[in-house]
Amino acid sequence: MFSTLSNPFKIPKSFTGWKSGGTQKVNIAPVEIHDVATSPERRARALKHLIRLNHASHAIIYHDLQFHNHCPHWQTDSLLNPNTKILGSAYLLGASSDQLHEIYDREDQELEPWHDAPGEISKDDWRDFLGDARYQRAFLDFFEDELVLKGYDWRKVVAEFLFEGKEPLINNVSVGHPLIHLGYAFELANREVAMEALAMTASSHNFLHKYLDDPSYTKPSTYSSDSPLEMLKRVYDDRRFNGLFGDHGAGNIKPLFDHHEAAVLEHWNAWKIEDPTKQFEQSQQAAVAILVATHGACSGKYDFFLVHLLTTSHAVRILLPLIPEKFHVPVVRQWWLLTLAVYIAQLRPSINLKSIEEFELGGKDWKWVEKQAIDGKFATDAHYVKGGLTPLCLTHSNQIAWEYKLSFLKCSLGIRAMKVAAETWGDPEDWYLKAAARFAGEFDGWGGFGG
Repeated sequence: MFSTLSNPFKIPKSFTGWKSGGTQKVNIAPVEIHDVATSPERRARALKHLIRLNHASHAIIYHDLQFHNHCPHWQTDSLLNPNTKILGSAYLLGASSDQLHEIYDREDQELEPWHDAPGEISKDDWRDFLGDARYQRAFLDFFEDELVLKGYDWRKVVAEFLFEGKEPLINNVSVGHPLIHLGYAFELANREVAMEALAMTASSHNFLHKYLDDPSYTKPSTYSSDSPLEMLKRVYDDRRFNGLFGDHGAGNIKPLFDHHEAAVLEHWNAWKIEDPTKQFEQSQQAAVAILVATHGACSGKYDFFLVHLLTTSHAVRILLPLIPEKFHVPVVRQWWLLTLAVYIAQLRPSINLKSIEEFELGGKDWKWVEKQAIDGKFATDAHYVKGGLTPLCLTHSNQIAWEYKLSFLKCSLGIRAMKVAAETWGDPEDWYLKAAARFAGEFDGWGGFGG
């Protein structure tokens, strides 16, 4: 059932230069791989069949192309089917086969069937349709055709389409869901999830790719720092971002880059990465702090958009030991760019580290924390087991119900991300445990959606 993969890709000869001298590497061990496709365990079989059913039945982007299907992993940002994410997270947190089926049945009520794309996609023109969500089905069909040609070796398909070419898709994977979906593909060793991740990446492709693909955007900044938390404090104090937006929300991100790109890139380029492993550790600490240590900034609730910075950091942690070293630092820098954009879009809440450091555990341990994720007050609420942004077209009562469906999804993913970070880096002072216990104990739904 479990295995570890030090090199999941059968790297073609053309990739061997990626391990040449001078490459900066984040040196961490891979996580355990849960090979649900071959496991005889009942829970694993249930997950495998439900992922396949979701893969065949539901679009990955739905509700007028606004939302992502999360069934595989349980993360959401503005646009994807949650089934795989939800099911994967629930499985890894210990959900029974009956609970997995219950989650699927609930999610199934909200998702939409596949719709035909305007046309087909081929090897000659697939890049022409990047970022056009109307072609989500065509992208999935295209990548699955490639899967057949490569003898159903999904890692070869991922290697070719994510890492090859002048502008490799990996340079735009940190937009949220595609990165998280890809992490679940590897952690669950699942080809359906991997093909969905590629289709999500292609369908969600956006302007942020240029900052990685075009080296002219990487330039000396007006200052430098090796600490993400120190730089976030500088962003908090940067008056250029004062009064830009009237309210929180992901809709602030595009205008931020349209009108204040230079200021954002000044902070992005300030991160001086000389010790990638240590600085990735610091970035994971920052991801925890930016969620837990800002509690209260959104009407007493945790910020729905800031949790994405933690769950995407977790996905980066899953992927780094499994992808070519050439892309380690670029992927981490993608996360940093996303972090800056979301933090500013959410109106730069103050980060109070003492709220974690001085938290009294009172005997709480990781077992207690995990129990809150599986059996806590929201876990038994049908409105708690799902993720996705609130559709503006819903009635007010349905909006509230939809927002509560986000809760179990994001709360559990955040808890799991903190636990894996503690396992990866060690937690001698219980810092990650304190953060997770505070989060689990105080969580009461999500804020940060704006007006």
